[in-house]
Amino acid sequence: MDGVNQENRIEKIGNVTLDLEFYPDEDYYCDGAAEDELLEIVMRHGREEYGRIIEEKNTWEILYHLSPLRANIIEWLPIRPGAKGLEIGSGCGAVTGTLADKCKELTCIDLSKKRSMINAYRNCEKGNITIKVGNFKDIEPSLEQDYDYIFLIGVFEYAKGYIGGESPYTEFLNIIRRHLAPDGKIVIAIENKYGLKYFAGCREDHLGDYFSGIEDYPIGGEEGSDIVTTGMVRTFGRNGLEKICKECGISEYSFYYPYPDYKFMTTLYSDSRLPNPGELTTNLRNMDRSRLLLFDEKNAFDGIIREGGFPFFSNSYLLLIGKEEDIAYTKYSNDRAKEYAIRTDIVRLPSGQMQVEKHALTKEAEAHLQKIFDAGEKLKQRFDGSGLLICPCELAGDHRGASYLSFPYLRGETLESRLDDCLERQDMEAFYGLLKKYLELVRYRAEVQVTDYDLIFSNLLIDGERWQLIDYEWTYDQLIPPDQVAYRALLCYCMGSEKRRACSIDGMAARLGLEGIRSEAFREEELRFQMKVTGERMSLSQMRDSIHHEVLPLRDAVEIYQNQEAAGRVQIYWNRGEGFSEDASEWMEPLQEDGETLRVSLVIAEGIKSLRFDPSRYACLITFEEISCYQESGTAAVSEEDMPEMSGGNGKQAADYPWKRLMHNGIEIAPQVYLFQDEDPNFTIDCRYTGGASLIDLRYHITKLDTDTVSRFTGRWKWKN
Repeated sequence: MDGVNQENRIEKIGNVTLDLEFYPDEDYYCDGAAEDELLEIVMRHGREEYGRIIEEKNTWEILYHLSPLRANIIEWLPIRPGAKGLEIGSGCGAVTGTLADKCKELTCIDLSKKRSMINAYRNCEKGNITIKVGNFKDIEPSLEQDYDYIFLIGVFEYAKGYIGGESPYTEFLNIIRRHLAPDGKIVIAIENKYGLKYFAGCREDHLGDYFSGIEDYPIGGEEGSDIVTTGMVRTFGRNGLEKICKECGISEYSFYYPYPDYKFMTTLYSDSRLPNPGELTTNLRNMDRSRLLLFDEKNAFDGIIREGGFPFFSNSYLLLIGKEEDIAYTKYSNDRAKEYAIRTDIVRLPSGQMQVEKHALTKEAEAHLQKIFDAGEKLKQRFDGSGLLICPCELAGDHRGASYLSFPYLRGETLESRLDDCLERQDMEAFYGLLKKYLELVRYRAEVQVTDYDLIFSNLLIDGERWQLIDYEWTYDQLIPPDQVAYRALLCYCMGSEKRRACSIDGMAARLGLEGIRSEAFREEELRFQMKVTGERMSLSQMRDSIHHEVLPLRDAVEIYQNQEAAGRVQIYWNRGEGFSEDASEWMEPLQEDGETLRVSLVIAEGIKSLRFDPSRYACLITFEEISCYQESGTAAVSEEDMPEMSGGNGKQAADYPWKRLMHNGIEIAPQVYLFQDEDPNFTIDCRYTGGASLIDLRYHITKLDTDTVSRFTGRWKWKN
């Protein structure tokens, strides 16, 4: 800590001002050891070391707070020089540094002093940051009223904690607007409660449970329930956010759609440029906790996009209140080495036309843009006369004096999408016709010492009969065998979707006559290429795999559940004259006796007509060792020796029970041994034939069966009978 002014409660950490005037001298929330570790890291290391530290620590917390990719959500904004910014809920500074680079002045607010210290140390060289520590309600009256941009990144959902009251979200937004300059903008990044990832099996980001947002955040519930909330956190669908805007009298706003979500956004869509089928393939980003995988999100997104439903199911929203920006789309390619970190935008021009732009995100990447420009000129020469058009580009400069590339915005359908359509229609003749034309283009003038190594199907746009190469970033002044380029394109295509993985890469390669491709050598070459691009650092997808929070497909989850049920609970249904129902049932834990024998003791309450015993959730053999009926005193209610008349007036003997009066939905293949072919084995006991018992003891064991075994059993039983 560089300096302290006790009277004004102002501290300086490097060049950053820490304003503690409204700090209550206690942090009311804290991530404990994780924050201590973060503070230690930022105090001892510069941001150039964060990449190495993230890989070494290999934890979600360190990745989440220190990754520079977190700032993608706001980096694209064309904030004018001299702007004044306010960041509410700045936390550990995931986006603060980038905002400070774009704004002349930046004021931050956060309740936690420790988090604010982490923020200050990681940005200590910046002299335009003031962090006010304390509750927003206490700090708000002292804020100025001329902020050009106010940022709430992952904050708006906590408005009730900030404000309280019956309409906290509307009130919070109205309070914030009082501090906005004329023509200023409010930027809100928030999860969509109806995001497709939640339907597909991701846990709710804040509560860590399944489907709570989809179920509209139910309040209450039994102790220990996964869906008990305090109502302090709430996200919204698009309509919900629009309703809040309208209640505040806000009419000028626009929606953007961060993908896969706003935390680690790689692509930003808008209503002017929504995703096309085939674009949304990066869905397994559950780095904070395990998840289920109930369906293929890529295929689901494709169908949703075709039906026009993407805005409803987008995983996150970025709500921009104020005049809409000219950028309609942006894609980040900054999960790379510094010399290759760029951003691709689609921009609306004053004429109403669209233009594609590529911007360098680092000083080192400016040379990469020049290489792309040069590559376009060289590829035009190589493919002259082939029928393949190379999208033209120009070098230009922005308002900051930085150079960028501009391209015309071309329309059409990617070759990837065309191939998918052929697979959908099972038109393999057309499928291979497209691939053969592609191969002709790749092999065209292959002796020329210039190769686009990334000439993959998604980089080729087809408009009628015209084929256009729209991206040629990875072009080299060397001869790379065209069959190797084609093989790589096939591999990238097949890995992009589960539907495509049914295609045999080697089978397609053989049919196309791709020769001399050794799979092992190719994979080694591809690995070298990827390591070059990433600067030998792990990509975000590799980090996800390394942190390894489980992705559990539905079929596996069901099997695990069934296995747990086998070793654990059974379900008992009670019939009081109205039949069996879930409402009149309970779960019980069997007692494990010697070996594999399980024991369940059932107390028969007055008025019970019959009971149903569901011992498992899969095909199995159930072997009963004993079914005993007792009075409350502990004496036997029924014995074969006494053979009294059974209650109920049917004149049935005790010898008919327990075995002959045991109803079930299986097959009795031997005395007291029952085979069940489906996943709902059950036994029903009619209490008229239990001698008025108050207690029934069931002692049994279970043998799980696979499908083949069940088939052999049932076939033999039917043959014998």
